[in-house]
Amino acid sequence: MSNTDKQVVLEAKGISKHFPGVIANNNVDLALHKGEILALLGENGAGKSTLMNILYGLYHPTEGEIWIKGQHVQLQSPRDAIAHGIGMVHQHFQLVPVMTVAENVILGAEVTTFAGRIDMRQAVREVSELSHKYGLAVDPNAVIEDLPVGIQQRVEIIKALYRKADILILDEPTAVLTPQEANELFQIMRELTKQGVSIIFITHKLKEVLAVADQIAVLRRGEMVGSTLPSEATEASLAEMMVGRNVILQVDKSEAHPGAAILQVEDAHVLDDRKTSVVKGVSFEVRAGEVLGVAGVQGNGQRELVEALTGLRPLTQGRFIIDGHDATRYTPRQITDLDVAHIPEDREKHGLVMAYPIEDNTILNQYYETPYSSGVIVNRKAIENHALKLVEEFDVRTPSVTVAASTLSGGNKQKLIVAREFSKPVKLLIAAQPTRGIDVGSIEFIHQQIIKQRDRGVAVLLVSAELDEIMSLSDRIVVMFGGRIMATLPIAEATREKLGLLMAGSHG
Repeated sequence: MSNTDKQVVLEAKGISKHFPGVIANNNVDLALHKGEILALLGENGAGKSTLMNILYGLYHPTEGEIWIKGQHVQLQSPRDAIAHGIGMVHQHFQLVPVMTVAENVILGAEVTTFAGRIDMRQAVREVSELSHKYGLAVDPNAVIEDLPVGIQQRVEIIKALYRKADILILDEPTAVLTPQEANELFQIMRELTKQGVSIIFITHKLKEVLAVADQIAVLRRGEMVGSTLPSEATEASLAEMMVGRNVILQVDKSEAHPGAAILQVEDAHVLDDRKTSVVKGVSFEVRAGEVLGVAGVQGNGQRELVEALTGLRPLTQGRFIIDGHDATRYTPRQITDLDVAHIPEDREKHGLVMAYPIEDNTILNQYYETPYSSGVIVNRKAIENHALKLVEEFDVRTPSVTVAASTLSGGNKQKLIVAREFSKPVKLLIAAQPTRGIDVGSIEFIHQQIIKQRDRGVAVLLVSAELDEIMSLSDRIVVMFGGRIMATLPIAEATREKLGLLMAGSHG
């Protein structure tokens, strides 16, 4: 049956949403059919989240109408959306870790006995029935904090189904999954649609869209620029629709010619903020002229390892050597002065001072050096000239270098950090999630810059939860699971299947 023959279960007509100084959605039309997986694509800031928040009752449209199963509706809150059969699974799960699956599912929608007590037996029974009906395979009595991320996501889906949702909005559902877990999710999505559930699937992973979607819609700068079928699209054509120009998706790189070890990590142990051991005896080296990729699902010690190597967190055991210097107890500035560049995971917390003008952000790693300062005297002209040069060279789009860094889009903030970190001599680059949350065009640019550094002889440590990014840029790959290194593989031996198993803690 073609989509034109299926019932339209959710329709957005002429949706516009204005914020002060910003048009997030402009006259957007969207139609979801019964039993269909509709993929919604768009760059960061294209308006996807705003549109979904409108459909889930979190925002109210400035203009336009929402129709559900042929009925014009006013969604004043998520409660209204749920009452009309819409459920949303957010990228960051809304679960209570110390409670069981069944307790999380019924939270806020509890069934009580005649005596007014919560009927947990019925809750467990209903969760079991939903789990079995849709192939979700979840134990209703398991405690959330004991479950892997992929199973926690299934609990979020069961939560929506328990509330009678037959329209599901999945926001970046594979962001924290291994390839195997993502494939299991796709099977679940197909099983849901066979039983009449309709799904809006928000993602930036083009391979996944082509693999699972029935229909694809693309937003660009708040406007719907078109829709297509997976059979009529390619990754390249979808990227072009998203960005508005041809995008090179495959990184063009020559064979690496590694030199001496620039970074040597020996038996590193690190604690997290709760004083729990999250890096447990990690050892590796990164050589000049190579990219060593660190693959793994988020939360396996990668963040804490990077913070230790950049002076932001102490090692409790072990040491690391940078270009012959034992830097184990160095401060961030001392590490920077060893010609280390750092692209941090959280660009707004660790990468930029948001209230400072762009020009001041370009010298955060050099403000104490000439020509930018001499003692207590600041050379504003030198700072301005430096900023203008970097903004042009790294294509940071801004009306002026004097505006605050907070005014930049996510992609331009990231390009500003890359510009600053590469504006002085670099021997070691530590790049943590360098393209998280940015658009396809900016990803292309940053990948090119990383490979340029490698080809200049820089040692690159790349930490990313994006397996495609790791496989595209790396010359060797280490896989972290549970704070330990599971394996180290040359890129020629690294397959998605092998890496996925290692990321899940299995050697296969």
